Amino acid sequence: MIYIIIVSIILLLLLVFILEINIKKVKKIGENKELDNLTKTFPENIEICKKILNKLGNQDVKIKEEKESKTSLYIVVNNTITIANIKDSFTRIQTIAHECIHSVQSKKMLWFNFIFTNIYFLYFLTIIVLTLLKLSNNGMLFLCILILMGSIQYCIRSMLETDAMIKARYLAKEYLEEQQVCSKEQINIIINEYDKLNNIGIKLVNFDIMARNIVKIIIYSLICIII
Repeated sequence: MIYIIIVSIILLLLLVFILEINIKKVKKIGENKELDNLTKTFPENIEICKKILNKLGNQDVKIKEEKESKTSLYIVVNNTITIANIKDSFTRIQTIAHECIHSVQSKKMLWFNFIFTNIYFLYFLTIIVLTLLKLSNNGMLFLCILILMGSIQYCIRSMLETDAMIKARYLAKEYLEEQQVCSKEQINIIINEYDKLNNIGIKLVNFDIMARNIVKIIIYSLICIII
């Protein structure tokens, strides 16, 4: 178990180094007062979302806006897009486009991701309880299954998120050009910033998914060593 912990930590550090993970850089790119002020004049978030969904040929999705939330998301269970409090950010067009794309992705993959992720999390909690209460001594078997489930969860989630992030940039550009809410020069500036965000953001999202799974491995391994 100690070797697994060491290897997991080394892998995390290698990923940070190789992918050049820099959250501060992402935040810095996402903060542009000039563009924020420009996009404040754009239509309301729900209106933008409806237009993009219509463009994708998907009018069945429910849309709601939550001022208290900081995270926008699409939930396949109730077929709903929730838009966070992003009115003051120039990234909101791409963010909304991202969730709209999720709504038209393979329903099989979306449902599998939702169900499997929950099973994976419940399994993680279950093996922790069983190990802490010493109701089982199959720590290595549990760990192998955890690693396998984490790998599957990463593959599915990564495909869904990467696909949405790549396509959102082009969908956002099409929306801006078709709606003519700003000049071509301004559109190019906004899209250029989206490209910068995606260049770092795609790597960051994939790292985040992978890191969460690795942390689970480290936590369970530590529990096995202590118990």
